[in-house]
Amino acid sequence: MVGSPGRDALKRCLALAREQHHVDACIANGENAAGGFGLTAQTAEEMFGAGVDFITSGNHIFDKRDFKTYLESSDRVIRPANYPPATAGRGYGFLRAGGVEIGILNLMGRTFMPPVDDPFRCADALVSELRARTPVIVVDMHAEATSEKVAMARFLDGRVACVYGTHTHVQTADEQILRGGTAYLSDVGMTGPSDGVIGMEQGAVLDRFLTGFSDRFNVEKRGLKQFCAAVVTIDASSGKAQGIKRLFQRDIP
Repeated sequence: MVGSPGRDALKRCLALAREQHHVDACIANGENAAGGFGLTAQTAEEMFGAGVDFITSGNHIFDKRDFKTYLESSDRVIRPANYPPATAGRGYGFLRAGGVEIGILNLMGRTFMPPVDDPFRCADALVSELRARTPVIVVDMHAEATSEKVAMARFLDGRVACVYGTHTHVQTADEQILRGGTAYLSDVGMTGPSDGVIGMEQGAVLDRFLTGFSDRFNVEKRGLKQFCAAVVTIDASSGKAQGIKRLFQRDIP
């Protein structure tokens, strides 16, 4: 979710997507929802108002410093669990939908990312804890390297319902159900502006590539928008995935 264009596309598309695909619970990554960097209480509430049930995040979650208070108090917004233990907020949470309790775990990779604790060791411990409460577990793996995302999915195959990737803002076409019954997609993609460079105005991005210097990146607010998502069907009793489908709606005015 990138900036106000992303929130606008969410409002335009989410309700219909939920109706068409019979969605019981909607989880969205909101770390870029406020001006492209971070999240605020206002933008989080705006996302909930648009139909999102639960918000995960990543390395930009603390870009808005005053968000820590909301993060500490909310039971519907989490940050990556493998931040150091004293970090504000929580790394996992629970959501009840359609009479089923869903465990939601947020992790962050370490390859080409800010330094954090080992996501594999963290996942191993927390998935066991979550499974004591529910077999239906969804994991947001926020990482740059596709290999790290695939490795996490293989590592957790059969123990969680779904591992989906975020961070690169580009939807991948590798949706699948692994042998153990875990649904996987390397990156769900970006809901936000279609123009620019992964949601940002192209001028500053090109300057950085061409000269090594640039002004602050700003969200591209001109042009068309896009809506990216994935729908996963899960057997509530076993916690195994039965299907996964990508959604990509383009040319949203």
